Amino acid sequence: MSTSRATPARGAAGGRGRAAAREPRPAYECDACGHQPPKWVGRCPECGEWGSVVECTVTGPTVSGRVVSSRVPAEPARPIATISAAPARARPTGVSELDRVLGGGLVPGAVVLLAGEPGVGKSTLLLDVAQQWAAGAGSPSLVVSGEESVSQVRLRAERMGTLHDQLYLAAESDLAAVLGHLDAVKPGLLVLDSVQTISTTGTEGVPGGVTQVRAVTAALVAVAKERGIATVLVGHVTKDGQVAGPRVLEHLVDVVLHFEGDKHSSLRMVRGVKNRFGAADEVGCFEMHEGGISSLADPSGLFLTRYSEPVPGTCVTVAMEGRRALVTEVQALIGATVAGSPRRTVSGLDSARLAMVLAVLQRRTERLTLHDREVFAATVGGIRVVEPAADLAVALAVASGGLNLAIAPHLVAIGEVGLTGELRRVGAVPRRLAEAARLGFRLALVPPGCGPESTGAGPEQMRVIEVTDVRAALQAAARASAE
Repeated sequence: MSTSRATPARGAAGGRGRAAAREPRPAYECDACGHQPPKWVGRCPECGEWGSVVECTVTGPTVSGRVVSSRVPAEPARPIATISAAPARARPTGVSELDRVLGGGLVPGAVVLLAGEPGVGKSTLLLDVAQQWAAGAGSPSLVVSGEESVSQVRLRAERMGTLHDQLYLAAESDLAAVLGHLDAVKPGLLVLDSVQTISTTGTEGVPGGVTQVRAVTAALVAVAKERGIATVLVGHVTKDGQVAGPRVLEHLVDVVLHFEGDKHSSLRMVRGVKNRFGAADEVGCFEMHEGGISSLADPSGLFLTRYSEPVPGTCVTVAMEGRRALVTEVQALIGATVAGSPRRTVSGLDSARLAMVLAVLQRRTERLTLHDREVFAATVGGIRVVEPAADLAVALAVASGGLNLAIAPHLVAIGEVGLTGELRRVGAVPRRLAEAARLGFRLALVPPGCGPESTGAGPEQMRVIEVTDVRAALQAAARASAE
């Protein structure tokens, strides 16, 4: 007796299985960092944020296994020598320090991401850039604010004196509306403040989340490249000072800039992190004031104090911010002897390097006793100097304050201090010496191998002395002060 096989039923079951496989399956993604855990959790295991894991939809595997057929490209490949570079030439923004960081200006079609802490002056700077572009580039500029109303932006522009007929304002938080403004205004420059406030209805997630930021940025980059619009996106930062949002955000744009500054100081710095059209280590200096923000072509004067007579506890060094040399004054105050653990307080310096310099001075010098005395060290003007090249200036300032001996006002000290008291070579010494000589300094203490006899180059009006260790540097500084 033969039995019939239920092939139709099994085929129907197989069809239901394939249909079920094609149905969207639930997945989970952190709205803060983009991490995708296998199941829902209350706290993201990657970034530690609570309540940031949300459900998203995955339609299927990303690799289908099918062979992709070729198609005719929209534009054929050409020899590189026949391609014109004129469309990629930078156009000056009218803000000299920003042009310095950008490598000459904004490139049509380029997308710039400017990130900084709240209140540092991002919107003020970009409003000035938009007005300068509208006045000199021959094409309108459009500022889209997702955080302020047009009336608020208008008040700031009136206070700064940046009103212009070719400068357009809009307050939007929807990507489609932003694209509509681009169609109507046809600007040469778009400023979007900020990208975390813009959302699109075709993408899941809340505004400012990873999915929304990624989708909005990708769409704006595509529009900027297609229409040749120079675009500046304002980005938020995290508690650690990093650009908020997914890391892919920095890969999508052409230029990444960090806007830095202390709220208690008028100094602001724009630091290049990524630049496809120029150097990525440039720094631009600005000064905030009641009327807005202005460029500082020569900021070294902010970091120096002019004394009528030499004062103990001060020494001048030359710090490198990117490729820019800045003459900076270091001050040190040695307090009274205290019982227990004395305080070590720094402002603008690395506390770990100060502790190391104090240990070296205590060990390698005879007359200086610091283990039971309070030490306060700081820079002038709000600049932060953390590079090892400032070690020698810190050591001389501390020794000067501890021994109550003033250092010659025309002396600069450059060098890294080792644990045995030796001085190590640092980079860009010729550039540092040239900047110091330009400001009138006539004597420089540098590590061995960094003087004109070793490098073959140095300022003619400056005397450069190579010192081997901290003790030799103290002796040379004392002789220079006695002259």
